[in-house]
Amino acid sequence: MPATRLDEIDRKILAELQADGRMTNVELAKRVGISAPPCLRRVRTLEEQGFIRGYHADVDARELGFEVQVFASVGLQSQAEADLSAFEARCRDWPLVRECHMLNGEVDFILKCVAPDLSTFQRFLTEELTAADNVGSVKTSLVIRGAKDEPGVPFDILEARLADAP
Repeated sequence: MPATRLDEIDRKILAELQADGRMTNVELAKRVGISAPPCLRRVRTLEEQGFIRGYHADVDARELGFEVQVFASVGLQSQAEADLSAFEARCRDWPLVRECHMLNGEVDFILKCVAPDLSTFQRFLTEELTAADNVGSVKTSLVIRGAKDEPGVPFDILEARLADAP
């Protein structure tokens, strides 16, 4: 459903919850300028419609002992839909794979992986990822440091775009 079907209050609710998903409904209602009962109804509707997929803690992987973060570019031997779906399903089963995105271009998938140490990632790479059915090539890039990690969408850009729309 396009964002234009959401009204300004719904978009404000989403922006506020994206910034702080732990706030109370009363605080959320105050921030978006409506009373608590209709705010809660709107939040439930946004959840039911799939605009809000869940609520998560933003944990620090390195503080928890996951020192290694790697992006793996994966090329498959076959790009038939059944093979693509099978690889995606396999990625969902690998705990070290935190994100999996199918791409257009030279590689088929990019995976974001985390591991407590390099030997754990290397074992995953050699025993699971490169050994998986239909995997033709894997190129990895070890993350040295991150400059930005901001989930969600930039609501200010959305609002500006909607304001400029005819």
